[in-house]
Amino acid sequence: MIPKISLIAGLGGLLYGYDMGIIAAAMVFLRTAFHLSTESQSWVVSIVLVGAMAGALTGGALADGWGRRPTMMAGGILFVAGSTLAMFAPSVAVIIVARALLGVAVGFNSVTAPVYVSELAPPESRGRLVGLYQFTLTCGIALADLVGYWLASSGSWRLMFGLGAIPALLFLLLVFGVPESPRWLLAHGRDSEAVAILESYAGASGAAAILEDLRASLRTAVERRWSALFAPAARRGLIIAVGFTILQQVTGINTVIYYGPRIFALAGVASNQSAIFATFVIAVMNVLATIIALVLVDRVGRKPLLYWGVGGMTASLFVLAFAFHAKEALGASLGLVAAACLSVYIVCFACSMGPIAWILVAEVFPLRLRSRGAAAATLGSGLSNFLVSLTFLSLIEMAGNSATFALYGGFCVLTLLFVRYIVPETKGRELESISQGGGL
Repeated sequence: MIPKISLIAGLGGLLYGYDMGIIAAAMVFLRTAFHLSTESQSWVVSIVLVGAMAGALTGGALADGWGRRPTMMAGGILFVAGSTLAMFAPSVAVIIVARALLGVAVGFNSVTAPVYVSELAPPESRGRLVGLYQFTLTCGIALADLVGYWLASSGSWRLMFGLGAIPALLFLLLVFGVPESPRWLLAHGRDSEAVAILESYAGASGAAAILEDLRASLRTAVERRWSALFAPAARRGLIIAVGFTILQQVTGINTVIYYGPRIFALAGVASNQSAIFATFVIAVMNVLATIIALVLVDRVGRKPLLYWGVGGMTASLFVLAFAFHAKEALGASLGLVAAACLSVYIVCFACSMGPIAWILVAEVFPLRLRSRGAAAATLGSGLSNFLVSLTFLSLIEMAGNSATFALYGGFCVLTLLFVRYIVPETKGRELESISQGGGL
């Protein structure tokens, strides 16, 4: 069972990462092929996030009503449809529609896959398994950059989009072969199915202990009103989950993911292929650093990793801002300084905020509100991601490179304060004990 759960998390994250990352390379050629303005480029990049917000809103309700498994299947179908439509798009309008569909798929899976994994994973490995979603998300970004580099010489942006359908089909096949979440089944009165699933991977004694906790948490029915997230029992979890996922975005991570080649061009890297390759190297560092986080998150804990990681992000962004300010003095060295700063930034993010944000989202809500809470966090993440990605190019033009990256550094400082005073340590604790208020 656990290997299948790992694959669900893995392919769900890979799909999200690929569709996030491929636009960086594709945009290099799209803006020429369709003569796109700055505003048009921003919308092509950002529309996927509008779809993700819509998918998060509907996905949370579907995951509670239909179940975790059918909602993930719907997301897989939309991933296939969006990738195929983008590949054959005759105009920018169709590309925008295709990326909106991909965004809805992202919203469905961002809400459902981490929650599904957290509900089947044992406490001692829950952080690692939920964090696997973020790890494979980084793998998807790296894969997208590699595909972009490979196809850059031919400018085959259509194939860049179309190849995303392959992991989507694999994801669909896998979801067909896994069971529904036992926590969801119990919440809907399907006790015998839930017991059979729990016994299949926890044994009879382990299943009995888990069932006792689950039934205690289910004395209150699954809540279908969004307003319930603001009730005292869930309010602190809502602040933690939504606040942290917003901070995850406004610290600038997706400017590197979406506009990596453009940033390197600003720093003096001349050719498209070289800029895409530099972005790929950064993405590989993202993958490797996420492995470190998965190894440490259930040993060291969430908060120590966040202190070190966000601290490194803060320093690297302020150094990058100073480097752009001293552009004339640095001359040709600016490209190397930018590469070093972005490398430190991405490694620190991947060791901390990247995986831990979604681990916390899956941990801090009670079962009756878990899907709604994850949807609210995904909505907050999507909205802030949308605003950052939509405004990045305009902010660069109006405020300049130095001020833009200094702004993101300021948000990192705010994140450190949020971690210190708001975020709890959840290492090694049962989901029910976290959501019932202990330590929140």
